[in-house]
Amino acid sequence: MSQQFPPPGQPQPGSGYPPPPQPKKTSPGKIIGFGCLGIVGLFLLIGIVGALLGGGKDDTAAKDPATPPAATTAAPSKAPESKPAEPEKKAEVVVVAKAAEFKKTILAQGDGYTSVSVTVTNNSSKPINVNPLYFAITDTNGTKHNAELGVDENQIGTVELAPGENVTGAVTGKGSWTAKSVTYTDGLIGRSVRADVS
Repeated sequence: MSQQFPPPGQPQPGSGYPPPPQPKKTSPGKIIGFGCLGIVGLFLLIGIVGALLGGGKDDTAAKDPATPPAATTAAPSKAPESKPAEPEKKAEVVVVAKAAEFKKTILAQGDGYTSVSVTVTNNSSKPINVNPLYFAITDTNGTKHNAELGVDENQIGTVELAPGENVTGAVTGKGSWTAKSVTYTDGLIGRSVRADVS
């Protein structure tokens, strides 16, 4: 009788494959250590980039005491040359405010309102938005009043002003008081422009 051998790669009778090796477990200490090292490395990298971008200010004159100060000349000084006056730069948004008579609409509840006529001019190179909600009126006591919508017939419109355009209308606050100034804010959180009421 001939002895039969199992094909290669098959276990021998009576013996089996050795058990597979156990997977290596990474300890939590290694993971935390590499994580902390990464954070420290990130801060170092940010510090180096900041130092390079900040670039050293060249204060060699202040650091080097051997450098003599610039010698003063005894020659008579010349009168400063008069430069041509530069034209004043126009404000990008101009607001003009004047006291106005309140003209009641059907939405007004009673006559206890104060109106101010406001003109907004766009001198910028970009369009701006005007909306009654973008205005606040400050009275002579320093109290700020928000604009009431739809209570004055001449209410300022909700418009987009192209460069060079202007719009005029009333901004109205609740109550009877004397208006001191009007503040226009370009958008709800944009730049504010204040104008005294004349």
